[in-house]
Amino acid sequence: MRRLWLLFAQTITVALALWFIVATLQPEWARGLLSGMRSTHVTSTSVPMLEAPASAPTQGSYRDAARRAMPSVVNIYTSKGAKQSRNPMLEDPFFRKFFGDGRADPDEKQFSLGSGVIVSPLGYILTNNHVVEAADEIEVALTDGRKAVAKVVGTDPETDLAVVKIDLPNLPAITLGQVEQAGVGDVVLAIGNPFGVGQTVTMGIISALGRSHLGINTFENFIQTDAAINPGNSGGALIDTHGNLLGINTAIYSRTGGSLGIGFAIPVTTVKMVMDSIISTGQVIRGYIGVEPQDITPELAENFGLSTRSGAIIAGVVRGGPADKAGMRPGDILVSVEGKPVNDMTEMLNLISQLTPGGKAKITVLRRTQKATLDVVVGKRPKQKREEYSEQ
Repeated sequence: MRRLWLLFAQTITVALALWFIVATLQPEWARGLLSGMRSTHVTSTSVPMLEAPASAPTQGSYRDAARRAMPSVVNIYTSKGAKQSRNPMLEDPFFRKFFGDGRADPDEKQFSLGSGVIVSPLGYILTNNHVVEAADEIEVALTDGRKAVAKVVGTDPETDLAVVKIDLPNLPAITLGQVEQAGVGDVVLAIGNPFGVGQTVTMGIISALGRSHLGINTFENFIQTDAAINPGNSGGALIDTHGNLLGINTAIYSRTGGSLGIGFAIPVTTVKMVMDSIISTGQVIRGYIGVEPQDITPELAENFGLSTRSGAIIAGVVRGGPADKAGMRPGDILVSVEGKPVNDMTEMLNLISQLTPGGKAKITVLRRTQKATLDVVVGKRPKQKREEYSEQ
């Protein structure tokens, strides 16, 4: 028995010595041997091994939504020629000698960047008006590396939207979502090109719906989100967790120029209306009655002896305008348009803008304590300009 034990110990010692030599001089042989032993062990014991599919998303991940929408979001680069200085001092050779020329190079261009969303395989792209306004050249860069020069189809400064068009095949158009079904607390993703670093996706929730009275646009009905939106994101997409477009990112509330967690997007309902109008007519046609409305504040209610706080008070009427011809007067309180109640000035502007120019609309006003219904022939809303009002 002792001899068998000594023989076993000697065999183990020799095997270890050989292993040490092989592992030192030919380490790849050792690794191959170990790998074969592991495979043999698993096969011999028949232990089932389950591996997750390579494409299976992690729970809580929104990679599918991002992957679906990102190809539809483009980078927009605009340029415009620099204006020459009109400072007469800089034209003096003496000042130019000691302080430099100071005049803009006629060939020097100013560049800016933003984002856009492909909404049609025909090449139509939505973006913000402030991204492309006053641009001499517009270049669009897709995520697949293609680039194209874009032409402006039409703009709508009052909602800060614009439509541009490129001529490329096989364009990945985004799917429009249903913002009516969205609610506060829903997860959303913002896609754009912040600070020109490249396409970026940020996540947040819908913080509020129907935000207005911000003084950003004439017609306001914003989606508020805490998804990070920074300079360069303008015109980019706000999408739901399925990759559908809910809005066009347009503005941030910031004291520093960076995101503070309060961003605003134009909802897809407004976007679609403006887009369809621009593509079909090159502009947005809105109804107009020619009044200067104001919200009813407690001070106005007290001064006018008003018993109601809803509606919009007519502070001025355009001479010869549709409202003036129908008999509307300063001091009237507009309470409904075509039977739809008016709660404030923003709601009134939105309702009137939806009226068809040339048609008649029944508008109800409260004059002192009596209600009156006026038949107003709706006009076409002109471009914003300073108008002459008749004051009370």
